[in-house]
Amino acid sequence: MRLEHVGRRHGPRGPWVLREVSLDLPAAALVRVVGTNGTGKSTLLRLLAGVDAPTEGRVTGRPVRTAYVPERFPVALPFTAVDYLVHLGRVQGLGRAAARARAGEWLERFGAGEHAGTGLAELSKGTSQKVAVAQALLADPALLVLDEAWTGLDTGARAELDTAVRERLAAGATVVFVDHDPRRLEGEAAVVYGVEGGRVREATPSGLPGPAPGRPAAGGGLREARCGPGGASAGAGLVVAGGGLREARCGPGSGAGGSSVGGGGPVSAVTPAVSGAAASRPSVRIVVSGGRPLPGRLPGDPAVAPGTDGGTTVLTVDAAHSDALLGALLAASWHVHHLGTEGVRV
Repeated sequence: MRLEHVGRRHGPRGPWVLREVSLDLPAAALVRVVGTNGTGKSTLLRLLAGVDAPTEGRVTGRPVRTAYVPERFPVALPFTAVDYLVHLGRVQGLGRAAARARAGEWLERFGAGEHAGTGLAELSKGTSQKVAVAQALLADPALLVLDEAWTGLDTGARAELDTAVRERLAAGATVVFVDHDPRRLEGEAAVVYGVEGGRVREATPSGLPGPAPGRPAAGGGLREARCGPGGASAGAGLVVAGGGLREARCGPGSGAGGSSVGGGGPVSAVTPAVSGAAASRPSVRIVVSGGRPLPGRLPGDPAVAPGTDGGTTVLTVDAAHSDALLGALLAASWHVHHLGTEGVRV
């Protein structure tokens, strides 16, 4: 599959979200897309899946069986969970009996079998996400596109989705994904694309050969940063920050000090002074409530303050660390009320 000089903007006079994207999507490979919030990752995934059409350029070679899990699942549909899956299976070319059988199998695999007869609008957010993931896996897609598909899933369902991704890869499919957790399928991606400033560049996952001749790496090159006691790494991922793609190896408990969130109530913290260059970088504000205590140091050392609404907490972090911070919060069952960006190009 190939994207040639692809650009996308909303409306004839709207700002460009992506511009001059040219890439060859490898067959039978795991592809990770990274970048700060608002840079166009979801737009790139929708273009790959065929949900959006490019404003300029062209996309060729998309497999007939392409499946997509959106960042937000449309629950307000007049179906039960199993009827919705059967309907989508039929759309994807399965017979009714096969679609119903596979719907039941996937609901069971994700721990949602008991909700097969429940209306979509009555499902919890987590169960709705299981249905969203199941619909994408029904018909053995040759291209599977996952936009934060793990978000909202419980631990068992996340592990099952990891397994399903590996099954599709073993069957010769290509899987493209975005996820907040930098440790998701760590070390398994054959290609990493970084999105920044409306451009997409190929970077090299740690331990793999470098980009092919003539293919530029992300602006600023690939740099590695390690943190943790004695330089040990507790997790790894690739993030776009400060004009370059960097590999960050951090995890709960790495290092000392920093801001910690716990107990579910408002938390206050002293915000360290930052240099003028750091202060000018894009920042992200995340408003959360509830959740389990988070041990150790949070990704990006966010400034933490009580929210204006009772029981909420506001975390402000450099945009380069926002994905990792969101992943840590969601993993600890914190509820995200609002996410706002300052200085981030959308």
